[in-house]
Amino acid sequence: MKTLLHPTYFPSISHYIAMIQADELVFETEDNFQKQTNRNRMYIYSANGIQMLNIAVQHQNTEHQKYKEIRLEEQSGWQKNHFKSLEAAYKNSPFYDYFIDDLVLIFQKKHTFLLDLNFEIFDTVNSCLGIDLYFSKTTEYFHEVKDTSNFRHLANGKKDTTQTDEYTQVFHEKYGFIPNLSILDLLFNEGRYAVSYLKQQSILIL
Repeated sequence: MKTLLHPTYFPSISHYIAMIQADELVFETEDNFQKQTNRNRMYIYSANGIQMLNIAVQHQNTEHQKYKEIRLEEQSGWQKNHFKSLEAAYKNSPFYDYFIDDLVLIFQKKHTFLLDLNFEIFDTVNSCLGIDLYFSKTTEYFHEVKDTSNFRHLANGKKDTTQTDEYTQVFHEKYGFIPNLSILDLLFNEGRYAVSYLKQQSILIL
């Protein structure tokens, strides 16, 4: 069965559970952009608890704008700010030094379109995890999909209430376990054991 998802910014752990367990992975690329979703934000575990990192994007004076047409706001300084936040949050995690040299390239390269950035992140994170996830892209948008595991709702972090098994997090003793953060939280804390972890979890299909 096909698994349908949105490409997102450093995807949530639930997003990766769905992707790594998919029989056939399909990315939705023909939808309209929706604000306040994980298309352009991620959540990490900082010294102050959950921290949201959001990318500023350009909005046109139209009611509907295609996700694939969304451009990044070049003057926002998001790359420098996000990298500093990741460094502060995870520099003491077990696998930060092991992966950061590959990930830092994302924050040094100029990107024009949000969707292209998210696909590049997908490739980079997969390389860090040591996995290959083959996928196709939609060619038109359908509100209802048949014979498909529809996980498009996972792009909306507010609606995603996935609970997963605990693993050790940097600030666990301070705030306890926080589930379903960005895949970076799992990667920095568990390294490539993250793959086994993801295969053992389950999420709800809507």
